Amino acid sequence: MDRRVVLVTMRHAVNLPPFAPPGTLVSLAVDAEQAGWDGVFFWDHMTWLPELRLHVHDPWVLLGAVAARTERVLLGTMVTPLARRRPWKVVKEITTLDHLSGGRAVLGVGLGAPPDAEFGAFGEPTAARHRADLLDEGLTVLDGLLRGRVDHDGEHYRVHAELLPRPVQDPRPPIWVAGESPHRRPLERAARWDGFVPLSGDGILTPDQVADYVDGAERPPGWDLVALHPDGIPAHEYQQAGVTWLVEGIDPEGDWVDELRASIRRGPRN
Repeated sequence: MDRRVVLVTMRHAVNLPPFAPPGTLVSLAVDAEQAGWDGVFFWDHMTWLPELRLHVHDPWVLLGAVAARTERVLLGTMVTPLARRRPWKVVKEITTLDHLSGGRAVLGVGLGAPPDAEFGAFGEPTAARHRADLLDEGLTVLDGLLRGRVDHDGEHYRVHAELLPRPVQDPRPPIWVAGESPHRRPLERAARWDGFVPLSGDGILTPDQVADYVDGAERPPGWDLVALHPDGIPAHEYQQAGVTWLVEGIDPEGDWVDELRASIRRGPRN
């Protein structure tokens, strides 16, 4: 039987590198809503290729500004390295975004890359196993705090608290987990949450690679499969592979802002 015969509903989003002036980035997001896109996400980095000396802005502040200027698009990070954050602080950020946007927030999480720039430069451990353990325990704490009171004594976090207000979305905003092919642990982790963002070394997987990666995985009802959309591959091939969100991005090189704005204003690609 062809595993890709059942078509899912697929939505389209843009993933914005936070390396332009904040006002420019907010205007790109507004353009995206007006052009018919369904979601706007921001990269979440402390630095990016330090030798380039890029100006890297905070995604959560940007998302708050975008929430105030839009009415329909889903908003979130793609993705937040939870291991370098306090989970309870992320709870306040995602909850505030959910209220500002009227229930349009989503949280993308992952291990974080490149580890030397994101972690090592600040004296934090870079080992993938350590970051994965922090991510798993951090998700447990974050999920609990978004739902109610938490009494947790773990290896990395000790939390006895309740945070108010609760998010607009009940029981909480969706959590999407990123992971790199062909590793199985990220997929197993994502199956416990609300969606999966499969990546490769260069960030892009073909439709067949996406389908192969998630083949046989447990998928809870409503589970989202999120893929990056490269040039040259029709969108419907990702839909046939089971992708529910197709995300457009761009490498921040040259006149990337003008190129991205033109692409956004053309609307989602077929």
